Amino acid sequence: MSKYGSFPGARPRRLRATPVLRRMVAETRLHPADLILPAFVREGVSAPVPIGTMPGVVQHTRDSLRAAAVEAVAAGVSGIMLFGVPEEGKKDALGTAGTDPDGILQVALRDVRAEVGDELIVMSDLCLDEFTDHGHCGVLDTDGRVDNDATLERYAEMAQVQADAGAHVVGPSGMMDGQIGVVRDALDQIDRDDVAILAYTVKYASAFYGPFREAVGSSLKGDRKTYQQDPANVRESLRELALDLEEGADMVMVKPAGPYLDVLAKVAQAVEVPVAAYQISGEYAMVEAAAERGWIDRDRAILESLLGIKRAGANMILTYWATEVARGLRG
Repeated sequence: MSKYGSFPGARPRRLRATPVLRRMVAETRLHPADLILPAFVREGVSAPVPIGTMPGVVQHTRDSLRAAAVEAVAAGVSGIMLFGVPEEGKKDALGTAGTDPDGILQVALRDVRAEVGDELIVMSDLCLDEFTDHGHCGVLDTDGRVDNDATLERYAEMAQVQADAGAHVVGPSGMMDGQIGVVRDALDQIDRDDVAILAYTVKYASAFYGPFREAVGSSLKGDRKTYQQDPANVRESLRELALDLEEGADMVMVKPAGPYLDVLAKVAQAVEVPVAAYQISGEYAMVEAAAERGWIDRDRAILESLLGIKRAGANMILTYWATEVARGLRG
């Protein structure tokens, strides 16, 4: 056996010997600019409301949201994705609070843009589920099923009011067929070709969304399996990807992130547009809960989970730890 062709000549451990050496040869690096902070803003509250299933995350007031945006800028985070939580009495079958120019999400978009301008990419969730009394992502037909094409009309209106309120990027997340093309047309009709679309291209009907339902005060009864994707499928995701790109998506997303790294890798290999991944509420809650019990090293687990997402091909990661991690990376 040649000492130059294999052990004992070949010793990969040489490149792991010191922290600086490991850092120098690292193949994947996290940077604050990779991170996007999802944030919830709740109507009618005078102080931030802790989310019990997501320790450390709150439903913001308008003032605390502005402060969170400033903190994100200071940490070097690239973007903030806003979700509105209306007062319960303002929910209805059509989700009209979601298209009201004075609805909580539109107000919050204006607040954040006024506070940070273009220093932070202000993104808005474009979906009706937070605003409907039935909790689904669209308009229901007479049989109680989500009506795809009627929902698209609502999404078009929603895109326009979000753009008018200051969104740099809209994120259609309802998984309706044709939603990207309809949103692009709606934006172009009001001469807002400057507003980009982050398509929720791959969005699985996942058990890991559980804590998010509390975060947005969801009224959902039943499930979303008729429009979100089956966790068993990959080819379906690639078909959705091709359709979204054809319809004009500027960026694409895989959601959830951690359980679907194989899908994320396939999407990243297939496209030339930026790819995002959303580390969702259940992923966050599992780490926080295990760390609280002393079962894992919290900080190491957070960084390892984010590195895995980045290594699989994500250019951008939506994570509730965005500001905290960005501070640590800069420090």
